[in-house]
Amino acid sequence: MKKKVKTKKEKREKRHKRLRAKIIGSAKQPRLSVFKSNKHTYAQLIDDSKGKTLFSASDLEIKSKENKKDNKKTDLAKKIGQLIAKKGIENKIKKVVFDRGGYKYHGRIKGVAEGAREGGLEF
Repeated sequence: MKKKVKTKKEKREKRHKRLRAKIIGSAKQPRLSVFKSNKHTYAQLIDDSKGKTLFSASDLEIKSKENKKDNKKTDLAKKIGQLIAKKGIENKIKKVVFDRGGYKYHGRIKGVAEGAREGGLEF
């Protein structure tokens, strides 16, 4: 019997399921979910009780506003955190639950979290 080799994606999804068993967002305290691909970073505020995304932000929004290609991914991630915090605070959301999506708290994920804290969100 052969063992199936798990891909990075499968391992991340398994870690994410384990995290999601403990992390639940509500209307008062939504879940700040982060996803990263090789090129882009995305963040969402999610109300799990209704199963709806309240707000989202990505580096695509920031790049279109700035038109700069020399930005580093971690710098853009910090700006994404600030943008999602701004959208949340405009709609009276101050506390969130951080969902790192099965990724290590490092690099872009850490950048989004720091940007959101600087923007005024509390986790």
